Amino acid sequence: MGEHQHIGFTVASRFSWGMRGSYFPVLLRAFVGSMWFGMQGGQATRVLIGAIIPGFAHMKNYFAESSHLTTNDFIGVVIWYAAFIPLCLIPPERLQKPFAISFVLFASSCIGLLIWAVENAHGPGSMFHKPASTPSVSWGMLYGISAILGAWGAGTLAQSDWTRYANRPLAPTLSQLVAAPVTIAVTAIVGIVVTSAANDLLGKIMWNPIYLIAAIQEEYESSARARAGVFFASVGMVATQLAISVVLNSVSVGMDIAGLCPKYINIVRGSYIMALIGFCSQPWQLLATATKFLSVLSGFGIFMASLTGIMLADYHVIRRHKLRINDLYRGDPGSIYWYWHGFNWRALVAFVSGVWPLFPGLIASINNITHPALANWIKLFKLTFFVGLAVSFASMATVCYIWPPRGLGEEAPFILTHMQRADRVGSALVGGEEIAGEQGRSGLDGEVKADLRDDESPRAVERVV
Repeated sequence: MGEHQHIGFTVASRFSWGMRGSYFPVLLRAFVGSMWFGMQGGQATRVLIGAIIPGFAHMKNYFAESSHLTTNDFIGVVIWYAAFIPLCLIPPERLQKPFAISFVLFASSCIGLLIWAVENAHGPGSMFHKPASTPSVSWGMLYGISAILGAWGAGTLAQSDWTRYANRPLAPTLSQLVAAPVTIAVTAIVGIVVTSAANDLLGKIMWNPIYLIAAIQEEYESSARARAGVFFASVGMVATQLAISVVLNSVSVGMDIAGLCPKYINIVRGSYIMALIGFCSQPWQLLATATKFLSVLSGFGIFMASLTGIMLADYHVIRRHKLRINDLYRGDPGSIYWYWHGFNWRALVAFVSGVWPLFPGLIASINNITHPALANWIKLFKLTFFVGLAVSFASMATVCYIWPPRGLGEEAPFILTHMQRADRVGSALVGGEEIAGEQGRSGLDGEVKADLRDDESPRAVERVV
């Protein structure tokens, strides 16, 4: 959608939820993105400092044990924030090189850990030869897949925030269809092998790579060689956490918050607000145990799956890729996306339909309730993303088939007539009339065209329309 319509999630939510109703999915995704922010960045920074100053890893803790936060972790979070905040000032279109550097550093860290683990354990580890202890392997696999999909749910919805910057058709397809699935799968396989081998070497399962490299330093008693390896590995971890936070949190959530109040908040200010909310939400509580971590992932997936199902049904089935872009920027009944006082009740019905069947299982899983009466609800919850997406998709398509919204089949597409990377000046044509800067005019029909020739290219599109 982003590469064809050149709109991000904040604007895209309007055709499904209505001009006012879109605040709900935008706020929901902003909340999830803020909760994810900085989860592991501070921990990676703490390990990095510990490799330079060994005593830092054992400094006295002044926080209560119940807080799941240590003093050195807190210092790491503060330093990580100090490194992250300046990145908010970099325009999204200039982040390609920093992302490439981050990828190389993280890949090097993964390869280094894999070589260390396999070489010292003489193979992938004994866990590969142990029989499964879970009552049902298939349900365990589905639970894991659903949890990961829930974790990537917010990122999936945020894809149009980036693909709308595409300067040619199908430009993002290769990365989405090949690069992302392959790198995610390979990273997961490396993680499984390293965890298994490290269990034989260290005597405990270290599911978090940041905890693992810290344990390696302890295992080798902070020798110079171990500290050097941990330092370079943690550099890759810090770099990738910064990159992930920019991609999935800073820019996307910044756009969401800016879309809620564009008169006073831009993307940079929205990123700062997101960082503040993320810090106050104490994300380290969510990383206390692997079980809680998976429950949190699935909990987020309940909402993200329903939002995804609604948008997929509305865009692909109901509207068949046809949108009136100019009406997405009209905050009055003249817009076909105004619905009932700015709210599309169909989306709300579909959202509730996709969410409510999963709540009993979520509550039971979080509170570790194993009552037989909840067994089926728990199984349903383990299919969170599949069930939530399918039910909300079917509900949205059905409701709109019975009570179709007005304007179906009408189209006023956004067409890029020219795009150059140097010496750009933002301007647009809406219904044959030119608009530029912040002097956009609402209520004009026809195609929405843009001639981008300024240094702020993508942000110019936001201001133009």
